[in-house]
Order: sequence, then structure tokens, then C-alpha cells
Amino acid sequence: MDIKEFRELSPKELDEKLASLRQKLFELSRQRAVGQIEHPDELHYVRKDIAKAETVKRERALHLHEEAK
Repeated sequence: MDIKEFRELSPKELDEKLASLRQKLFELSRQRAVGQIEHPDELHYVRKDIAKAETVKRERALHLHEEAK
């Protein structure tokens, strides 16, 4: 997902998306540990999406994004 897409989500949707991304990261990490992962590069993308979601949450907490408009 692009960071713009994360910014368009409501706070509740953002929290749900973040929870699902963390669950997906856990599953991918488990698969990697037992050697069953099909797409190892997907770990990278999931971690990046988690970072983007956390950035949007922090921006909202500090009211940074609204001021930039």
C-alpha cells in the first residue's frame, strides 16, 4: 500500500489494517523459520507497510499531516 492509502483510512480501519499486517508478518516469520516461505521478499514489504501505518498513526497523534495541507 502507498502511504496515501493509509492516510485515507479512518483511525479504526488503520488499527485493523495494522493488526492484520502484524499477523501476516508473524505468519511469514513462522514460515521462514520452518523453511516453508514461498516469497521471502514479502517479509520486506509487510515490514514497510507496518512502518507506513505507524508513521500515519504518529502523524495523527502529533497533528502533523493536517497542518501540512
